[in-house]
Amino acid sequence: MKVAIKAIMNNKFRSFLSMLGIIIGVAAVIVMMAIGQGSKMSIRENISAMGTNIIMIRPGADKGMGGVRQDPSSMQTLKVDDYEALRKETKYVSYISPEVTASGQAINGNNNTSTTLYGESAEYLSIKQWEIVSGNEFTDEDIKKSAKVCLIGKTVKDELFGENVDPVGKMIRFKSIPFRVIGVLKSKGYSSFGMDQDNLIITPYTTVMKRVTAQTWLSSINCSALTEEMTDDAIEELTTILRQEHKLKDDAEDDFTIRSQQEMMETMSSTMDTVTLILVVAAAFSLLVAGIGIMNIMLVSVTERTKEIGLRMSVGARGIDISNQFLIESIIISVTGGVLGIILGASLSMGANYLFALPTSIPMWSIVVSFIVCTIIGVAFGYFPARKAARMDPIEAIRYE
Repeated sequence: MKVAIKAIMNNKFRSFLSMLGIIIGVAAVIVMMAIGQGSKMSIRENISAMGTNIIMIRPGADKGMGGVRQDPSSMQTLKVDDYEALRKETKYVSYISPEVTASGQAINGNNNTSTTLYGESAEYLSIKQWEIVSGNEFTDEDIKKSAKVCLIGKTVKDELFGENVDPVGKMIRFKSIPFRVIGVLKSKGYSSFGMDQDNLIITPYTTVMKRVTAQTWLSSINCSALTEEMTDDAIEELTTILRQEHKLKDDAEDDFTIRSQQEMMETMSSTMDTVTLILVVAAAFSLLVAGIGIMNIMLVSVTERTKEIGLRMSVGARGIDISNQFLIESIIISVTGGVLGIILGASLSMGANYLFALPTSIPMWSIVVSFIVCTIIGVAFGYFPARKAARMDPIEAIRYE
């Protein structure tokens, strides 16, 4: 050990260059893992904040990712009657709301902003866990009358009225249709997908259908299961009721698609795991290059110290002693580079979180794996030079110039 450390210290710069590949490789792996894990946790938290027991019903059959484009009529399969039937017959659903959407300009005086109008029932706020910071929500009476009242998000409020103005009771226009603001929603900020969750207007679904879009079908239906554990039972129940309402035969496929928030969470987690794995594998190639660099340096070191090896053998050093010496040097270089790489990677991860607000989380197992990999690299790529040194003929080694 002492001889190995002394040999490394006698060639500080060369040893550092050997470590550099390991440092960069380990740091890259740590950073990629931290960003991937942090993004995954952030997505899960955002989806959980919206409620893990949310169920979304969309028109049209489930064609999966990249499925065949469906004709417009197949996307009009959800009706108000379906919503009414579900509301009356479901036992595993606590809240349910039909949804109709429209995009356009919201205007107040000289101020305007592009936003999305959501036509919902009063239960939508409970499903999506929206809170009202000023004013009140609309009522069932407003829905019956298709009242031109609305709730607005913080972004819409700030763009149309300014930050310090209470807009409750004031009028705005959406596609030339006047709406009276009856409430302001609590801010939710940006989602993990970079979408502004506060850039919206919520109004009775009957108002959007009759006064804005003039349509008879629903864009979707949002539900909330009684508990997270009952989500699968709720989906099965919703499927049965809708198939009955649509008079579908047993062998006919559904003309609607039901997705749960849990399913979305699992899909996003799986996608992030795949992306992270690809990034980690790409970063890990630098470790392979670093290992080759260590082997190259050790081979040079063996050649340079041929006379020293011969002298040690002549005074009683065995092949295993010489082999261990060079193996220890290789492992020290590799593990030291790994430790410095972990420190650098952790620092860069915290810096990315602090400076760029990137969600990062360093899993402890990635640090343990880094130590193990660095040790393996030290042994694997130090073995050949150590074996070469151990097999030298001491007489020839001493004569070597």
